[in-house]
Amino acid sequence: MNKAKNELHDLQKQIELWAKGYGLDFFETIFELIDAKHLNEIAAYGGFPTRYPHWRFGMIYDSLSKGYEYGLQKIYELVINNDPCYAYLMNSNTLVDQKIVIAHVYGHCDFFKNNQFFKHTHRKMIDEMANHASRIRQYGELYGIDEVENFIDLCLSLENLIDVHTPSRKGHDILEFLIQKAPLEEWQRETLIMLRDEAYYFLPQGQTKIMNEGWASFWHSKILTEKALQDIDIVDFADHHSATLATQPGQINPYKLGIEIYRDIEERWNTGRFGKEYEECDDIEFKRHWDKKLGKGLEKIFQVRKLYNDVTFIDEFLTSELCEKLKLFVYAYNKRNGTYEIVDRDTRKVKDKLLFSLTNFGQPMISVTEDNFEGKGVLLLTHAHYGVDLKLLEAKETLERVQKIWKQTVCLTTEKNTAKNPSKKRKHSRSL
Repeated sequence: MNKAKNELHDLQKQIELWAKGYGLDFFETIFELIDAKHLNEIAAYGGFPTRYPHWRFGMIYDSLSKGYEYGLQKIYELVINNDPCYAYLMNSNTLVDQKIVIAHVYGHCDFFKNNQFFKHTHRKMIDEMANHASRIRQYGELYGIDEVENFIDLCLSLENLIDVHTPSRKGHDILEFLIQKAPLEEWQRETLIMLRDEAYYFLPQGQTKIMNEGWASFWHSKILTEKALQDIDIVDFADHHSATLATQPGQINPYKLGIEIYRDIEERWNTGRFGKEYEECDDIEFKRHWDKKLGKGLEKIFQVRKLYNDVTFIDEFLTSELCEKLKLFVYAYNKRNGTYEIVDRDTRKVKDKLLFSLTNFGQPMISVTEDNFEGKGVLLLTHAHYGVDLKLLEAKETLERVQKIWKQTVCLTTEKNTAKNPSKKRKHSRSL
């Protein structure tokens, strides 16, 4: 066992040197080798060794454990955005898997450190999560476990009401408003502050899922094929790598979409297939062999990984050629024959549909408008309609939960531009 650990440690250090040689820049990364049970426990806690007590973590653990037991899913690695970064390797992984995972982890760690949307995240979050867990356990002892857990249920059902456009937890969102203005007991206020902080910590991971997984996949592929693989490893690597990138028609695999966009950017900036001259060239055969030999591909993808999130990444770099290559079309369900069919191949429509699903994670954008509406202490919330409709049942449940914290009537209105007159707003209201 010690010999195997030493070999794995040596392998990690070698891959770290290769990663740095390519220009990856990351915090110190600490790897821990653990079994499947322990890995599922940490995964249930969102990647952290300890969290506050709550039933949802047990539910996630049960699902992960059964999935692993029945051979339906397997977690190969976990890595935490922290300084130092912590990563967990499953001790039953093959050596090829460990090579893939270690290189993949260094890609993630580089992304965590350098992407601008992670710039404001708490870099000592392992310690912070442990502090949150300790304080919430104390509240349970003082005020009753059921009372505290019920309040946590309420807060977690509203944790998506943060502001995705604010890069840090200093923004003024619905949760911050309730923290400042709602008639909460002190322990409730402190609990809501902690859970809001955690929501902001996880926010950039949701905003950059495609970019982050694509970046890590790009580098594990590059490091292994150019440096780490031995001849005996090639077949296993090809099998495992292709499984990671496998995509079903009509579905999005963030690993596959991300790595393909990075590869396309690298090729285009190496050959000069971008800019006004290239776009205005109408000679298809000439464009097919276009190569300015600029060699700026790696420089460009490093720049992209720093400045973009999934929405801007896809909006700017998902080309019509790449859509065709990846079979990214607009699909619709045909009730007559019970299958999904292509209904549109237009790149703009494909991107619009994908962007709608990514903007605010496909959820309605809701903000506080007034806290004393009509002078009656009514909390007025506004849904800014940018193409995402409200689901009435979910909207009703959200209003009920906000009202439990606000303790007075809560009203929701929707503002939507009309097709004929964009400056004219149409309003619909619902209240409790």
